[in-house]
Amino acid sequence: MSLVKVLWNDRIVNEDEVRIGFEDRGYQFGDGIYEVIKIYNGNLFTATEHINRLYASADKIQIVIPYTKDVLHKMLYDLIETNEVNVGHIYLQITRGISPRQHNLPNPPVEPVLTAYTKEAARPLDQQKNGVNACFDNDIRWLRCDIKSLNLLGNILSKEKASSNGYYEAILHRDELITEGSSSNVYGIKDGVLYTHPVSNLILNGITRNVILSCCEEIGLPVVESAFTTTQALEMDEFIMSSTTTEVMPVVSIDGQTIGNGKPGQWTKKIQQVFESKISSLVSL
Repeated sequence: MSLVKVLWNDRIVNEDEVRIGFEDRGYQFGDGIYEVIKIYNGNLFTATEHINRLYASADKIQIVIPYTKDVLHKMLYDLIETNEVNVGHIYLQITRGISPRQHNLPNPPVEPVLTAYTKEAARPLDQQKNGVNACFDNDIRWLRCDIKSLNLLGNILSKEKASSNGYYEAILHRDELITEGSSSNVYGIKDGVLYTHPVSNLILNGITRNVILSCCEEIGLPVVESAFTTTQALEMDEFIMSSTTTEVMPVVSIDGQTIGNGKPGQWTKKIQQVFESKISSLVSL
């Protein structure tokens, strides 16, 4: 079996050539940021938006990325072409770098460490067609969820709670107000209006989220960016979760209670159709 090629700083190397220092702050503190970008037919989907968010996350935690956005964009495409990925995703992370272990930031700053790899992965089309189940869980994460950082232990515990109990996703809430999923944004549709938590420090402003909101505008579905409760979630006509890898995913039950008629709703299907057209326009370039 051939070795996977990995982007390590500014070089594409075999995976067994990558060396991460034991005092890398990403390893010791989770001191870093990341992005996951979808690949369709060898093309990156919403790459500019993902890269812009990566740089915004870096600014928020005072990491200076040593490449321009254009250079980084090209390096990612070079990696996709090298690995000949058709449909899947690319994972990219940047840590603050290697420095003797101490809580305060290294002074002077050290060189950040970049790693990225690709993965072939089929789209979850059957689940998108039939819907998935979810459960509620308390949102125990830190209060800067707007930063796409490597600190994901709260997300992991919620995802594990869901998975170990037979659920696809955990829907998080603070004092009964829905924030987002353990690895997704979430939306409820009631009486022809889509509701979702407003952009704040309590959620990650998902790239797929923004694509969905643009889809809503195209199909004439009003959007209200306002938090709703767990009780209101169960009363929705339709419920959706989204992420880079799950795309537009219907949620047909929460904690065993059926949402709507237990099937993906008409508004959800319309959003999926417009989302699909955006993918098609990308791969036809």
